[in-house]
Amino acid sequence: MPATTVGGMVRVTAMNDLELPFLQVDGRAVASDPLPTVLMGGYGHMTAMQVRNGRVRGLALHLTRLKDATRELFGQDLDGGLVVGRVRQALDEAGVRDASVRVYVYAPPDSVSPVTMVVVRPPAPAPNSPQRLRSVPYIRPFAHLKHVGVFGQAHHLRRVQADGFDEALLVGADGLVAEGAITNVGFVEGDTVVWPEGPSLDGITMLLLRRELEKAGVDWRQRPVYLDDLGRFDAAFVSNSVGIAPIARIDDIGFPHDGELVGVLPKLYGRVPWDLLA
Repeated sequence: MPATTVGGMVRVTAMNDLELPFLQVDGRAVASDPLPTVLMGGYGHMTAMQVRNGRVRGLALHLTRLKDATRELFGQDLDGGLVVGRVRQALDEAGVRDASVRVYVYAPPDSVSPVTMVVVRPPAPAPNSPQRLRSVPYIRPFAHLKHVGVFGQAHHLRRVQADGFDEALLVGADGLVAEGAITNVGFVEGDTVVWPEGPSLDGITMLLLRRELEKAGVDWRQRPVYLDDLGRFDAAFVSNSVGIAPIARIDDIGFPHDGELVGVLPKLYGRVPWDLLA
């Protein structure tokens, strides 16, 4: 049984082996069969979170993301309390307290009102090695949204992983660096963290890390970063819902991954409190 540490307490978890995801649509458990049909519809948005002991980092940010995107895409409000209740219900019905959870809001073909779906899978570990990225010429449409129409980024991610890389770096036609296919990317310049200013998603982990940097007195900024500029940075890293990892290489450019600041980032993120799903 895996041991989990949350809030200074070590807890042993009896985790069910979820070979298939547990799905809940508008509060009702359903078979996993509808999932491919839902995602093929291509119109909706989502958020992804890691849950430990019934808690999640940045809960308010997840709820704000869902609320704002629902308003933008569907012109309707989404009750944050309802979302939290359905996530808690899905975890209870799946019989788990630690999990990877995704909340989808999408429009079924026969309905004008959006539907909320919660998907529960086993918890995902943080990356355990420096990441290798390959740049690809692609910018996600409506990049500020975590939307379900992800064919382009999924295609590029599969291609670079087939060639032995961990992640794709999405770059505009002019060489402007935007984001990873499934991550935000950041760079270290001296004692400052730099995020690219390009079409990208404001990742929850990135937003939480920025707060911790400010608390620790570490400077960060956002500015345009071009592919040709990468060699002048001291280090680089990626972040998403599973955590933060240093970057070892982007294309042919190597980055030291044992520098002081890049090593501090996961520790700062580790200070982020876990919010109870209640």
